[in-house]
This record gives sequence, C-alpha cells and structure tokens, in this order.
Amino acid sequence: MIGEHSVLVAIDLQYDFMPGGSLAVPDGDAVVPVVNRVGRLFANVVLTQDWHPPGHISFASAHPGKKPFDTAQLSYGAQVLWPDHCVQGTSGAALHDDLALTQAQLVIRKGFHAGVDSYSAFYEADRRTPTGLAGYLKQRGLTRVFLVGLATDFCVYWSAKDAVEAGFEALVIEDACRGIDLGGSLARAWRDMAAAGVRRVSSADLMR
Repeated sequence: MIGEHSVLVAIDLQYDFMPGGSLAVPDGDAVVPVVNRVGRLFANVVLTQDWHPPGHISFASAHPGKKPFDTAQLSYGAQVLWPDHCVQGTSGAALHDDLALTQAQLVIRKGFHAGVDSYSAFYEADRRTPTGLAGYLKQRGLTRVFLVGLATDFCVYWSAKDAVEAGFEALVIEDACRGIDLGGSLARAWRDMAAAGVRRVSSADLMR
C-alpha cells in the first residue's frame, strides 16, 4: 500500500488544537503517537501548520457581536468563526514537541492571508488561492496521499477532497485523526469523503 510514490501529509498537529489549546480537538493529543508510528513507514512526509496573523478574519474576536462557532458571511461565503488560534509565532502555533517526523521535507503554512481562512493543505477557503502543494507533489512524482492529523471534519476533510480533485489518490488514516464534530460535521465529512473517492484506512492496515 505504501510505496515510492506515497506521501504522508500530517495536518496541523499544533498545540492550539491539543487539549488545553484555544481550539482544542477532543483527544487530539492521542493521534501524535499513532502518527509517529505510521510515519516511520514513509520516506516522503509533508507537514501543514495553521499560521494566522493577529486579527485574522476567521477569528470571532474580529467580528464585534459575534462569538466563537457563530457563522459569518464573508466575500468567499459562509465562515465558521473560531477562537483566536495558531497566531504566528505563538506557542499555540508550534508543532507538538513529541511529533517525530524528522524526515519531513516540506512544511506548508496556511491561513496566513489576513482576509481568507484556509482549511485545506491544497487551497485556501476562497477555493481559488493554491498553497502550492499540488504542484510540489506532482513535480516529485508523489501520487498517493495518506492524510493524518486535526481535525477530521475540517482540515483533514478539505485536504482529502482537494487531493482527489487535483488527481491524487487520497487515503485518510482514521485512528491518526480526531474530529471537532460541530452539529454532526464528523459524520457528514466521512460521508462526503467516501462519495468523493477518499479511502478510509487504519494504522493497523498499514502495519501488516
């Protein structure tokens, strides 16, 4: 299943998404040892890092009268408003110290444009602005994308769907991800990913 054309894309394993962080994903820290275990199987690894400037448009604090998890209509459509998180240079934006993917060749920082959010490792939320990841993978001949990280129903979901749309095979390692699950968003994400052709696997499948 894992070969020379495979790449592990580890999504947003940062302290603000871990227990105690400003946008904590329940049980988020439990994925780190799983990611490390499967990571040893991959020669090719890419990391992503949420990297927002202060006052980012996706923060509820940037919208008077709004609170976290409200929705706002922005120029590119509906936007869930989040607590301030992963602000550039802060400890919450740092990758988890226990993450052991030292062979990673690329870190994609996303969400650094002040006026647009970015869930996907491939495109920002306006669905027009690329991160450059698709071109990088294609130039390196990497065609099978395995995704892990946080959160299943947002950044992993959008990254997996965009991978398929860009012509890659996409597989999500379920036990190496955790979801936020806002109003049933986790079940919807798995359903939509399956419909798009994303495969759902476990770390045990890879370790056989």
